Amino acid sequence: MTETSTQQGIILTDAAAQKVKALLEQEGRDDLALRVAVQPGGCSGLIYQLFFDERQLDGDITYDFDGVTVVTDRMSGPYLGGATVDFVDTIEKQGFTIDNPNATGSCACGDSFS
Repeated sequence: MTETSTQQGIILTDAAAQKVKALLEQEGRDDLALRVAVQPGGCSGLIYQLFFDERQLDGDITYDFDGVTVVTDRMSGPYLGGATVDFVDTIEKQGFTIDNPNATGSCACGDSFS
């Protein structure tokens, strides 16, 4: 796994950055950022949300990975420090994954953590 940066905060791998770029090209928009957020919910207490967002919220933390803008809100930031967002495309699974060193537990679905 090749990381594009070793910043404090979220890390977006090269594979994830390429996939985000491809999705943005399909959307035909260059004003969107990939927002990574943590919300209450899921079977373990917290759930990740990844979506394209045109908004700039007060307190947003912004990262740039080879031209891909990634933002987190100030409440999600502490939960995501050092988390790696990757994109996998295998026969078993396709999609974005988050490897989060801050998670103390997770569930079988892989989308929820505590």
